[in-house]
Amino acid sequence: MKKYSNLIFSVSLLIIVLCLNPIAELLTRITTLDFSFLTNQKHNFLIAVMAWISIEVLHKLKKRFLTYYDITQEDNLHSRKVYTQFNILEKVIIFIIIMIATGLILLSFENIRKVGVGLFASAGVAGIILGLSAQKVVGALLAGIQIAITQPFRIDDAVVVEGEWGWIEEINLTYVVIRIWDKRRLVLPSSYFLETPFQNWTRNNADIMGTIFLYTDYNIPFDDLRTELTRLLEGSDLWDGKVNVLQVTESKETTVESRILVSARNSPTAWDLRVYIREKMIEYIQKNYPNSLPRTRVVIEKNGLDL
Repeated sequence: MKKYSNLIFSVSLLIIVLCLNPIAELLTRITTLDFSFLTNQKHNFLIAVMAWISIEVLHKLKKRFLTYYDITQEDNLHSRKVYTQFNILEKVIIFIIIMIATGLILLSFENIRKVGVGLFASAGVAGIILGLSAQKVVGALLAGIQIAITQPFRIDDAVVVEGEWGWIEEINLTYVVIRIWDKRRLVLPSSYFLETPFQNWTRNNADIMGTIFLYTDYNIPFDDLRTELTRLLEGSDLWDGKVNVLQVTESKETTVESRILVSARNSPTAWDLRVYIREKMIEYIQKNYPNSLPRTRVVIEKNGLDL
């Protein structure tokens, strides 16, 4: 019952507003004060209450509909897509309801109506001034609506923005909140994502590949490294069983570069898997092939002989 308290209260206010005339008359008789100003504003009260009820009903319908979509599941791509669309759509509708209600209430006042007529008379100049002053605000609003339609990212997508890695936490009409991996919050205007490139690691699916580089001496046995890598991956719950690759990608003057590719079900798991594999592969080399660690060779010649 508590979750419907706002809706119940708003409907109660609507009943009171509809019965405002007899209530005002009763108060006038009891207190001998003039409460006719309440009845004069009955129309405005009705608009405000109806707007409130519309917002509450919209909020409850959205929550009821989203109960069929669980974003806590592992495979939640479709659920996050629906959440993103409905959250932004709700904000757009609420904005429109508030703007219409405010406009209707203001037009009920004679002085403001006269001002409005004067503004319409000079609509050309006023429109240019308003357009210039509100250019960024309108641009941010349109960007928010465009993000809701095109969905370059969704709620809980893993992204890299401004050199920071995190998850999309909030998508509002004018700004987006990103939860950084260390629990900081990065707030950016919606228009930023339409004008600046960014990385989305979970655009189509959450699984991702991770890279580990090892630097060893030339005498390292690569087949043994591949065997140990497979053993480590098969014994780890972090690996999704898809990608297991070790390749020699570079040979320099003193070291050989080996690149390991592994895959995981999402970006946080991939990070943990990369850290784990790097640590265990280094321990394996230290224990079994200590002479294959990176080294610098110095050749000393004496009497024409290499020492």
